[in-house]
Amino acid sequence: MSRNNRFELKQTSQHIFVGFSTEHSVLSSAVFNGGACAASNILIMKVADNFEGTKQPSDKPEDTLAEYSRKLRLSGTTVGMMTSASMDSFRLVSRSSQGVELTAMVTAGISNARCAGDRADWRKFQIDANPSGTINIIILTNATMSHAAMVESVMLATEAKTVAIRKLGVKSPVSGTIATGTGTDAIAVANGFGSETIRYCGKHVLFGEMLASVVIDAITASLSDRV
Repeated sequence: MSRNNRFELKQTSQHIFVGFSTEHSVLSSAVFNGGACAASNILIMKVADNFEGTKQPSDKPEDTLAEYSRKLRLSGTTVGMMTSASMDSFRLVSRSSQGVELTAMVTAGISNARCAGDRADWRKFQIDANPSGTINIIILTNATMSHAAMVESVMLATEAKTVAIRKLGVKSPVSGTIATGTGTDAIAVANGFGSETIRYCGKHVLFGEMLASVVIDAITASLSDRV
């Protein structure tokens, strides 16, 4: 990555940490500081396999992540995700072309694989359970994406995740059909500051091809020894 796009990466048994040298625009579905924000860090936190069964409703995921961020002494805004998957599932794949760099980082598990449209486990709109993601995806680039391209990148990365899962033959235990993901997946896309401006991120353009390929390869590498 170029000077303003450098990141620090740390992997432990309890978390994956990505720290930026300067704030980046991040679009995410994270449970902590999700949506659109300017972030200094992205964090994937490991929780116990029985986390939902041992935590009380008052232990909100955003509170847990906020406390964990304080323990790590993180400065600035942190975008935080959770997973019960092992941090050993972490994989990083990068591509570069014509000065544009793209990196996908994933942690992945398939314990709650689902197909879009399956009957939901919870039959109400508000739930007390902790939405700890099973497949978490972080996308980094040194290019400058338009707001529309950032949204499109989330869409394309989701399609790429489905391609990887279907290639691996993962099925939903609810419907018995090929899964499209898990019930608690999350994604974070961090914009860059490079001179290359990305207006489109679809399947007809090189940026879209690169993005899809890094996500497919990272998820496939993460899950291939467990399916």
